Amino acid sequence: MVLLKSSRLYFRPLTEQDIDEFVDLLIRNKQFWTIFEPKHPEPFYTREAQLEKLAEARQAQRLGKEYSWGIYHSDTNRLIGSVSIYSIRRLPFASAYIGYSLDEHHTKQGYGTEAVEAALRFAFREFGLHRVEAMVSPKNEASQKVLEKVGMFREGTLRKNLFINGVWEDHYLYSMLEEDF
Repeated sequence: MVLLKSSRLYFRPLTEQDIDEFVDLLIRNKQFWTIFEPKHPEPFYTREAQLEKLAEARQAQRLGKEYSWGIYHSDTNRLIGSVSIYSIRRLPFASAYIGYSLDEHHTKQGYGTEAVEAALRFAFREFGLHRVEAMVSPKNEASQKVLEKVGMFREGTLRKNLFINGVWEDHYLYSMLEEDF
C-alpha cells in the first residue's frame, strides 16, 4: 500500500471500509463537481458502483497503470477528496495524468496544492515518471491556480476535449517534467 503525507494531510488508497464515506463525499459534491466534470448517472452515486470502481482501481494499480488515494485531513481523519496518477504509460513515454477533487467546503485553503504536490513527488521521486500532465477547464480558475502554484506549465488548449453537461468543452493542458519538479 502506497501512503503519502503532506503538512496537513495524509493520503491512502480507499478500502471497502471507506466506501460509505466516499459515497457521502460524492453525493455532497455532486452539484459542485459537475460544473467542470461530466455528469454521472444516478447509479454512480451508490455503494455498489463505487465498490466496482474500487476493484477496477486496485486492478489498475496491480498493473502499474494507476495510483489513487483518498485525501484525509490529519487533524480530523476525515475524507476530504481524492487524487490520482492515472493512464500511466511506460517508456518511451514514462508519463501519466494527474487528477484531483476536493470537497467544496475544503477548497481555497491550500489542500489541493498539498495533494497535487504529494502526488507529483510520488510520480517523479518514487515511481520514476518523466512527465505528468493535467487537463483543466478554462472556467476552473481555482484548479488552474493549483497547477500553476505547484509549477506546472500550461502548454496549450485541447479543443472540444471533454463532453460536459451536453457540450464539448475545451481544456487547458498543463504539464510538468521530472527536471521541473
